[in-house]
Amino acid sequence: MSEPALLTYRVTPARPEAHLFAVELLIPRPAAASLTLALPAWIPGSYTIRDFARNIVALAAEQEDAGAVPLWIEKLDKQTWRVHGIDPAAGPVSVRWQVYAWELTVRSAHLDRTHGYFNGTSLFLRVIGLEGQPCRAELLPPPTSELADWRVATSLARDGAEPWRFGGYRAEDYDDLIDHPVEMGRFDLVEIEVQGVPHRMALTGRHNADLERLRRDLEPICAEHAAMFGELPIDRYLFLTTVVGDGYGGLEHRFSSSLLCSRKALPAASGQGGDSLADQDYRRFLGLCSHEYFHLWNVKRIRPWAFIEQGLEREVHTRLLWAFEGITSYYDDLALVRSGCIDAKGYLELLAETMTRVQRNPGRLCQTLAESSFDAWTKFYKQDENAPNAIVSYYGKGALAALALDLTLRRDTGGGCSLDDVMRVLWQRHGRTGIGVEERGVEALAAEISGLDLDGFFERVLDSTEEMDLATPLASVGIALRWRPAQDANDVGGVVDALEDSAPARPDIGLRLQPGASEASVAVVLDGRPAQLAGLAPGDAVIAVDGLRVDAGGLEAAIGRAPVGEPVTVHAFRRDELMVFDVVPQPAPADVCALRLLGADDGVDAAALARRAAWLASSAG
Repeated sequence: MSEPALLTYRVTPARPEAHLFAVELLIPRPAAASLTLALPAWIPGSYTIRDFARNIVALAAEQEDAGAVPLWIEKLDKQTWRVHGIDPAAGPVSVRWQVYAWELTVRSAHLDRTHGYFNGTSLFLRVIGLEGQPCRAELLPPPTSELADWRVATSLARDGAEPWRFGGYRAEDYDDLIDHPVEMGRFDLVEIEVQGVPHRMALTGRHNADLERLRRDLEPICAEHAAMFGELPIDRYLFLTTVVGDGYGGLEHRFSSSLLCSRKALPAASGQGGDSLADQDYRRFLGLCSHEYFHLWNVKRIRPWAFIEQGLEREVHTRLLWAFEGITSYYDDLALVRSGCIDAKGYLELLAETMTRVQRNPGRLCQTLAESSFDAWTKFYKQDENAPNAIVSYYGKGALAALALDLTLRRDTGGGCSLDDVMRVLWQRHGRTGIGVEERGVEALAAEISGLDLDGFFERVLDSTEEMDLATPLASVGIALRWRPAQDANDVGGVVDALEDSAPARPDIGLRLQPGASEASVAVVLDGRPAQLAGLAPGDAVIAVDGLRVDAGGLEAAIGRAPVGEPVTVHAFRRDELMVFDVVPQPAPADVCALRLLGADDGVDAAALARRAAWLASSAG
């Protein structure tokens, strides 16, 4: 039986100055008088409708052996077209369009004279009924000589193209085609090897990074994840990293990930610090790399049934994002300490920050973790000024749920079972087989392999809005927890040498200001706090407290000097109307996490210390 003719996509960064990619699709053997084309409405890993089709410009089609007469195209909905008038005996059909690419994110497409980047979901129309057919992608260079030194970075399988060059690439089917982002331009490469598999990082954008330091730190992180799962199911991997002045984000793919980071997050090439542990900005970037790499297993191969059964035309709801994003968010930082990139204190600092971030939002008492997962499309990805009062993050609280589950399994099985074991069985049963995970499959599997009755645990953690008990599982590994009031707006908690009584709580009114603004522009008014009770609202511009003018920094200072329980007069503009509010400051709530690492001198028994050592130990042994 002869191999089916390939669907061929040709992509040219045709007009970088106008941010336009030119795309051509060749359909070699049309089987009917019409065919239907569609573009995804969302991209896997980012759970909101993005309507990529809005960026398609000038769609046209013709049949090469029919005199190049244009074919009639009928638009069926916002992202679907039907091509009419095809003669199946007349030869290939050519469809051409342009895509406006001016969104510098990991989710879509961006093109200018410095580089080109795209995800297939932004560029590649699928042919309905031919989704399972092999595809060829021909990546063509920009037409101007000034960009002749551009190279290509993608995890697509090469099909004639030289390494890092324009030319032919191949995909198994449409799903494979859209799962390999492409970078075109000038970039630096970091090369590592994990279990004999080549891994690369391509860095695009101006930077002064210590690439050797990055190589040394990235390799053990990837190796840690591979060792934990016991298998590396790839023959290549690519981190596509765009470096900007200020940015952060990532998106996972089966053989690659797209990252966006700020220059300050990369290790400085000056070599200052040498082999020292990662600083705050750098460890955040390493955590991002770790997070997206863990997705290689968890969500790209271990997948919910819902994602397997449904397509990319509409929302696909699942209550499992707490597991696929939350568990991943737990392991991303855990891998940093297990791999030696940070020490135990550094890991607890990251953990305290996550706990503080979750605790500070009243939404944790309004929305369950399962609801947060299910409503990602309409709530988490469409946050407004009331989001902190109404929702909880399945990333943040999901990571804490994974922490509590892991430490509970370790404690209640005497070290015989952990979340590591659950993930390995998920991989064997679902990742390797392609069988989707049922909506309560993770819960059932954890109970099965541990032999524990976990119904009460999951009911409290996933399906309830009651406060999560983290002090008890942390105590089981010799870590003490205390909540204290914030010292200022930037206080995110951390590790302390002693859990002493904190200083008296500062006065607080429950406002969050627009970040980076010089004026005191209200972004969030927290539910039930003094500012809300007095009538202040998001969007108000505070100009004075007790008759004295304030800016963003001055407002916090003025409230901090105010007597608790006594009203202060706040003047603010709402739109163009000057309004006056009597606000009564109250003590700041105890919503900042302080952790302390305990030892035998603190009365921690040997079993707890052994559990902690096993918990933080490398999976490689």
